Amino acid sequence: MARRARDRGMSGSSAMTFPAFYAKLEARHLTELRFAEVRRALQALSSLYVERRERIAGGAALEGRGKRAAFALYYGPLHFLLVREIVRALGPALATPRELLDFGCGTGTAGAAWALERQPAATVEGVDQSGWAVSETRWTLGQLGVPGTATRGDAALALAKDPRAGLLAAFTVNELAEPARERLLARMCQAAAAGAPVLVVEPISRRVSPWWPEWRAAFSAAGGREDEWRFRPTLPPALALLGKAAGLDARELVGRSLALRGGAPARS
Repeated sequence: MARRARDRGMSGSSAMTFPAFYAKLEARHLTELRFAEVRRALQALSSLYVERRERIAGGAALEGRGKRAAFALYYGPLHFLLVREIVRALGPALATPRELLDFGCGTGTAGAAWALERQPAATVEGVDQSGWAVSETRWTLGQLGVPGTATRGDAALALAKDPRAGLLAAFTVNELAEPARERLLARMCQAAAAGAPVLVVEPISRRVSPWWPEWRAAFSAAGGREDEWRFRPTLPPALALLGKAAGLDARELVGRSLALRGGAPARS
């Protein structure tokens, strides 16, 4: 599915727009780093994702303030835009409950994107092994007016306070070891059977996700759906410039998702 993704603002009359949020991100992460330093760090981070993925599980993606800033200023915002458009496109096929549990929350942008599709915004509980990511998620939620917090821990073992809370794993499952993936898949299917909506978002490349067919089959058996997405976002100029300077093309956002509405089979 391809569509033009425009910034239609956040849900709620008092929430800031995405460009305004990105301006806050720039102020936060470019205080002590120069643009050229972030650009080089983004190139290294991109190389890590493409060529040395085996190092990601050990935390290599967030080593050093340069990579952390690059992730926060580039990948985090793109994750927000992609997840927001996926949730909007799925519509009734994915409910937005009052509470969300964000596995491997990163900077919290994906969870916030889903939460803001409800008014008032859903409460987000983020879980990540990185203390820096936990801090960033708390900041992100606060800036966007999303209630919730984040804690440090094993994403595959996290438990939602509400058994019907929505479960989100955005760009997370790919980074888990096989035993953890199996546990998480079983928990997601059980939660959906109990009425919880579930959303998994990953890169579109099948080469880096050999586990995807098993998950697709499990979601299909539970009444869920698989989709591939292509959106053309309207980016803040500074975000577009950072990507271009690093040799990356964000003119089209691509990804794929697995979704379970919860409680009953989702309709295509």
